[in-house]
Amino acid sequence: MQLASCTAQPTRPIARSDPWRWTRANLFPSSTNTALTLVLTFVALVLSAKLVNWAIFNAVLVTPSGDSSACRAVQGYGACWALIREKYRFILFATYPYDAQWRPAVACGIIVLLSVISALPRFWIKRILVCWVLGLAAVAILMRGGVLGLSFVGQELWGGLPVTLLLSMLGLAAAFPLGVLLALGRQADGLPLIRALSIGYIEVIRAVPLVSLLFMASFLLPIFLPAGVSVDKLLRAQVAFTAFAAAYLAEVVRAGLQGLARGQYDAAYALGLGYWRAHALIILPQALRSVIPGLVNTSIAMLKNTSLVLIIGVFDLLSAGKAAIVDPKWQAFGIEMFIAVSLVYFAICFSMSRYSLWLEARWSRGRNS
Repeated sequence: MQLASCTAQPTRPIARSDPWRWTRANLFPSSTNTALTLVLTFVALVLSAKLVNWAIFNAVLVTPSGDSSACRAVQGYGACWALIREKYRFILFATYPYDAQWRPAVACGIIVLLSVISALPRFWIKRILVCWVLGLAAVAILMRGGVLGLSFVGQELWGGLPVTLLLSMLGLAAAFPLGVLLALGRQADGLPLIRALSIGYIEVIRAVPLVSLLFMASFLLPIFLPAGVSVDKLLRAQVAFTAFAAAYLAEVVRAGLQGLARGQYDAAYALGLGYWRAHALIILPQALRSVIPGLVNTSIAMLKNTSLVLIIGVFDLLSAGKAAIVDPKWQAFGIEMFIAVSLVYFAICFSMSRYSLWLEARWSRGRNS
């Protein structure tokens, strides 16, 4: 007699390539789930129909310049996308001189290009620092002018997307190496003074809101400068933003260092590597690889925190959008403005999150091969 096997056969997962079986198994497995699926589907269809009617079929796309009468005629049941067409240059570049707005547009392109190049591992070489120096110099020349035949534009006229990108991308680029040094300092048990200073900096900065740091950088920093020396508000905001981001990045990096097996440290020192070479070649690459999601999450949060600089008189993208609807003719259509600005933030943040997944998958393949 053949004995039946006592080992239970594992249930094969239902492949998504069979949509009918997948739908039945996940959406209609029981009477309760069937009822919930039908109710939620009905609600989603009703809301989607209303949204499509508001955003597309009843929307006003174009109006005569400066005329909002057509938008007011559909107010309440139709979107006024003509507002974006009317105010998009102000939303993107704020009060920057109209005839020279090609300059901040090119500057934004340079910042995005530098960020994309820096995100690709094939460009992680020393020459990338030269590219950043040259690129930022070009951005400064374009935005400020006064040389090469470009008219001078004071920092008080800067605003919109260039300010958001400068504060976030440049701030994170400067904060990352500072955060790594702070994380290493906090782990330096053999250097009690360095460790105490690192811990003190991290805990103090993380214990106060960014708003207070912006106020201190804006009002207290000039007090400590020599007489006759002044610093632009944007640069003061950049200092506060970089200091704030560095403290949070330091804790993310420290998590990666603590999660690394002690044997990696011992193996690095056994090879005769000194402290800095061991960390640069063996310790930090592995630690940073394990905390990619945390690094990207912190970067996304810092990007959105740039909207707080309005409190010290610096106009970022969101602030420029709010200022664009101060015009009484367009005040009633703030929702459309917020949707447009949100799409810009979403495009940047979504790109960063997808890059995080791509980088994790790439390094996982390299580790498993």
